[in-house]
Amino acid sequence: MSHNLEIDSRVKFLQKYVKQAKSDGLILGISGGKDSAVVAALAKRAFPNNVYGVIMPCYSLKEDVEHGKKLCEALEVEYEVVDLSKSYDTILESVKEPLNDQAKSNIKPRLRMTTLYAIAQQKNYLVLGTGNRAEIVLGYFTKYGDGGSDVNPISDLKVHQVFDMARELNIPQEIINKPPSAGLWEGQTDEQELGIRYSDVDDFLDGKEVDPKVREKIISKYKATEHKRQTFAQYKDIGPLKF
Repeated sequence: MSHNLEIDSRVKFLQKYVKQAKSDGLILGISGGKDSAVVAALAKRAFPNNVYGVIMPCYSLKEDVEHGKKLCEALEVEYEVVDLSKSYDTILESVKEPLNDQAKSNIKPRLRMTTLYAIAQQKNYLVLGTGNRAEIVLGYFTKYGDGGSDVNPISDLKVHQVFDMARELNIPQEIINKPPSAGLWEGQTDEQELGIRYSDVDDFLDGKEVDPKVREKIISKYKATEHKRQTFAQYKDIGPLKF
C-alpha cells in the first residue's frame, strides 16, 4: 500500500463527501487510541480549520484523556472535554432493572455518540467513524454507539495498515504503542476481550492460513454480529421511489 497515495485519496474522499452533504466540517470523538488519531489526522488534512475533537471521559483512564489532549494539540485540532460520568450515573439510577456489566459498558459509547451528534448538528458538521475493518468484521463495536457515524475513512483498513498510516501521519509514538482498547473498563484490551489477536484477523482477511480454531471463532463472530452491520431490519423492502 502506498501510504501517501492512500492518505491523499482518503483526504479527497472526505472533502468530496462533506461538500456533497452541504456540511461545514467534521467532528469526532478522541479516545486516545490509534484509530481515532489516524482519523483526526486525515480530517485535519482535509479541513485544516473545520475539525473538532471531543474527548468524552466516562470513568475513563486518566492516561486516555491525556493522550487525547496531546493528540489534539499535536495536530492543532480544536477540542473540548465533555465528562459523561454524571450522565452515565443518571441512567443507571433511573433504570428500574439492575443492568449487567455488558449492558452498563455499552451505555458509554452510546452517550458519546449522542454527544457528538448534538455538537455536530449545532456546527453543521458530519460525525466521523473510527472503526477499522477488523472491528467491523468481528462486530466489535456498539450498535448505535461507536458504530454510528456519517462517514468512516478507515473502515477498509486492517489493523496493521492503521499502524502503518499512523506512523506516516506522525501520530505520537506513545499512542501507537498502546494496546488496542475500547476503554470500557480499567485494564480492558480488545484482544483479551475478543480472545483473538488482531494479527490473526488481519491474516484471515488477507487470505492467509490461520489456526482452524481461530478461523472458526472469527467466522462465528462475523455471523453472530451481522445485525450490527445492518441499519435496521425491515419487514419488507419498499424499494426505490419512482418520480
